[in-house]
Amino acid sequence: MKQYDLIRKVPVEDGYDVVVAGGGPAGSAAAICAGRLGARVLLIEAMGCLGGMATSGQVNNFNPMADGEKMLVRGLMEEIVEMMYQRGYLPDYIRPEQWQKNLNHWTPFKQEGLKLLLDELVVKAGVEVRFFTRVIDADTVEDEKRVRGVVIHNIEGYRYVSAKSFIDATGDAVLAALCGAYCREPGRDTPYPMPSTLTSYFAGIDWEHIKLGGINGGINPAFEQEAIKKAIQDGHFTQPDTHLPGMTRTGKSIGVLNGGHIFKLNALKCRSLSDGMMFGRKLAVEYMEFYRKYIYGFEHIEHVTTAVLMGVRESRRILGEYELTYEDYKARRFFHDQIGVFNNFADVHPYECNEEELMRSEKEISSKSIWLQKGESYGLPYGIIVPKGWKNLWVAGRCNSSDIMVHSAIRVQPAAVIMGQAAGTAAVQAIHKNQTADNLDTEELILTLRKAGAYLPQERLRKKMTRSTDSVKF
Repeated sequence: MKQYDLIRKVPVEDGYDVVVAGGGPAGSAAAICAGRLGARVLLIEAMGCLGGMATSGQVNNFNPMADGEKMLVRGLMEEIVEMMYQRGYLPDYIRPEQWQKNLNHWTPFKQEGLKLLLDELVVKAGVEVRFFTRVIDADTVEDEKRVRGVVIHNIEGYRYVSAKSFIDATGDAVLAALCGAYCREPGRDTPYPMPSTLTSYFAGIDWEHIKLGGINGGINPAFEQEAIKKAIQDGHFTQPDTHLPGMTRTGKSIGVLNGGHIFKLNALKCRSLSDGMMFGRKLAVEYMEFYRKYIYGFEHIEHVTTAVLMGVRESRRILGEYELTYEDYKARRFFHDQIGVFNNFADVHPYECNEEELMRSEKEISSKSIWLQKGESYGLPYGIIVPKGWKNLWVAGRCNSSDIMVHSAIRVQPAAVIMGQAAGTAAVQAIHKNQTADNLDTEELILTLRKAGAYLPQERLRKKMTRSTDSVKF
């Protein structure tokens, strides 16, 4: 490809303590928590609202946050869910014990309510938000692994923004990659990425007459799976995809569908994303017709909208000071520097739409080894949010440092908020105590997170983080 030298005189903005790239669950949490600690924070978001996959992506369902005995995901995430419940932003059939105690229970929510709440929280924390803005370049001191500033772009043109600390919450590790941090990408770990999904909103659903024993006030998953197999046999779908996460009830006659895989979509390629959005919209119509024809209670279903943001499950993720592995997950391992405790199951979707791969995925999902039992959980160590060797750069959310299996368990929204709260807190601590991301006092970090309500039950604290080269024994 031919090269073009782009030379610009770019206005410089300074005075910020923390710049957060990406305003999804992770980035919003990072910005809010850093702002609450007195930092001057700039939050950069490509869309016109905060929430990322929770709002623009229409994934309106918080993953399980309790272990059957107690709530694990506390701190800011608990605060958000409680406020949404009090304001009527959760469906009327949801009760507090469903997120505070129940095992493997999802919590649906209304995305417009979350948008409003996040707006309120960032304003109250003193965070400056710039919508419709992207980070397009980074200025680093390469031999020191330190970030000096970022170049952003929006309707006003280019800006260079300097700061003391930077947090990548883009999901695709955009900032980390621009800085030169090593990242794992499809093609290195797997031939291609886990499939994406473009979610859809539907109305006209007669939820009151769907009495099929479903969870979350919805459809029995076994019945839904039988219906999808029958529709495939009838030649209803463009692709014979039997893996259907399903329709979730979010209102009296409203549902959001997490269904329709877009196989081999590479979220790091614009053409692939563009083609995927078009195919996703085509699939949405097929699923509307499927529900109308094959499942009772959907006779009057209407398609309201598809998401404006692709539901990407796997793209780029960093290699951090610690890489959380499936062995850690299976061992239910805790860490002295864990920034959160989680119990979501490993959720690897089929990579191809063929019978062999679909059967493998179905067998894996039904395997007892991936499901956590009552009272079980695993820790998220601090090192998974620190690009290896970097001094003032953190990540939060989907681009964390983990292998494919455990990544599929912690790419979700509650875990993203955990990581965001920790990254925002660590970034401020590093500034105030003259510490670096890769050599932070993790004992102090954990104590600060505990004060902010995080559930961190480890008794043994240390000042040094757990690294992948360490012998982990807990």
